[in-house]
Amino acid sequence: MLRTMLGEPPRENTGVLADAMGHMAQTVSMLRREMNVHEDGDHEYRKLEIWIQGLISSLDELEQSLFAASFFRKSVKAGIMDDMSVNEQGDYARYVYFYKNGFIRVFSLLDKLGTVLNTLYDLNTSRVKAHFSYFTVLRRFRSSKRHRELSGRLEEIKDSYRDPLEKLRGRRNAEIHYMNSEMQDDLWQRHQGLHDKIQLEDLDEHLEDLRQGLEMVCKTLAEVFRYSNEQLGQSLQNRNKVNNNL
Repeated sequence: MLRTMLGEPPRENTGVLADAMGHMAQTVSMLRREMNVHEDGDHEYRKLEIWIQGLISSLDELEQSLFAASFFRKSVKAGIMDDMSVNEQGDYARYVYFYKNGFIRVFSLLDKLGTVLNTLYDLNTSRVKAHFSYFTVLRRFRSSKRHRELSGRLEEIKDSYRDPLEKLRGRRNAEIHYMNSEMQDDLWQRHQGLHDKIQLEDLDEHLEDLRQGLEMVCKTLAEVFRYSNEQLGQSLQNRNKVNNNL
């Protein structure tokens, strides 16, 4: 959608984004086939289908946010706010908007995934924490000592992106709980020199953090649904064998 609005061609999914989208689409297809063959009396399959479709939409929106932020960043040439033209200030504001949207969506999407994992693997995380995050679910997964192949791989992915995730989390927390992250940068600079011009944050560094956040999310989703498709496929196969023998 955003690419069309910005006069760019539609996205072609490649790499880790294509892997994540493909594995989630496969899960949705398996759930739909099962609902068509058997009754879904408790609506568990339907609920999972809706949740996973939501993850697909959220991933699409996260990738678009990174694309749009990168698009508008190209028009920001000045390194100091006071030196910007009116048009450049507008493009900087658009960059900030989509960049913020992106880092907020990183953690929103992960928390939605945590809800799906909690349900798929009966982790009962709410017994530990009523309002839990993806990272709480991951700790619960580890302590349950079940599905160690999956939980171990998810821990590896999380640890390999520790630095960019910590920076993105700090900006998310500042944006949601305290003040806008770019205002914090401004206040720090004012504290250093009251009458100095305000320099922009390192836009390219911030975009790289967001790019790595997207990459982490894609790898996590791909791993979860690759493994879950194997588990779900085996479970449905065993169920059908039992029904055929009755």
